[in-house]
Amino acid sequence: MSFTKSKSTKRFSFGINRNSTAKKAGSNVVTIATNPESGRYSHGVTSLTMTVKEAQALQHFLNEYLIIDTDTSL
Repeated sequence: MSFTKSKSTKRFSFGINRNSTAKKAGSNVVTIATNPESGRYSHGVTSLTMTVKEAQALQHFLNEYLIIDTDTSL
């Protein structure tokens, strides 16, 4: 079964593609790309592609260390 979702912000595009029946490389990926029109982070499109397992490790890292503390300012 295939699953595809995407979301864009002014500066980034995020995407996930999963296929529970496919066993070949590249069938379960998460992509983060810069949007070229923002001009802030790149002059073209720069993208990062990772496996879903790697994205889950990144999610765990962010959930653990990217804590919003309302008592202190960044």
